[in-house]
Amino acid sequence: MRLILTFALCLVTAAARAESALVAVATNFHPAAEELAEAFTAETGHDLRLTAGATGKLAAQIANGAPFDAFLSADTETPLRLAAEGHALADTGFTYATGALLLWSADPARDLSDPAAAIEAARHVAIANPALAPYGKAAMQVIEKLHISTISADKIVTGENIGQAYALAASGAADIGFIAASALPATGTAWPVPQNLHDPILQDAILLAHGADNQAARAFLDWLHSDPARTIIRSHGYEAGE
Repeated sequence: MRLILTFALCLVTAAARAESALVAVATNFHPAAEELAEAFTAETGHDLRLTAGATGKLAAQIANGAPFDAFLSADTETPLRLAAEGHALADTGFTYATGALLLWSADPARDLSDPAAAIEAARHVAIANPALAPYGKAAMQVIEKLHISTISADKIVTGENIGQAYALAASGAADIGFIAASALPATGTAWPVPQNLHDPILQDAILLAHGADNQAARAFLDWLHSDPARTIIRSHGYEAGE
């Protein structure tokens, strides 16, 4: 009986220590973050609620007082800027993943072996908004480095984030699109973009000012360095970070 009571008290104490955190997540990383959150909760008892969106849009919400506790960005610059503005804790930032870019078409017969020719021949090319999403910025760098001569403004169609860019290509609104390698579907055809055609897509995490005293948020960022977390990150097509 005493052992049962002791075990019950331990459970109550652990539950009392468990907290909840609201985490802003870049769209490209949302599926991986969902799996990470589930594993983290199972291991620690802390609860995570995720909100996904374009990095730039999430940053604007954070700057305007949105009650996020931690931020998994799709770049390094945005967390640094938020810290400089007092919205995040600079000494908590680190790279949690490195992303990869693909040129993809839902049509399995479309030839992407010559990506410059494929882009020139396409009616529309989908990318994430370069002003909001690092994957969109990387896509524009690729287009520029391929020295495509006939690209025009009306050929490029933009989604707010990398998920919307994929949706445009998947629906046929665009013939081809630049998507995150982590989102590669089982159908269609793809060209893996060489890393030397764009800046590295380093994705940084940071504790936000709102979550400075949130133990769940702090524990989650610490847990992202663990072997189980890194295994999950790699399983979604990323290189694990620091």
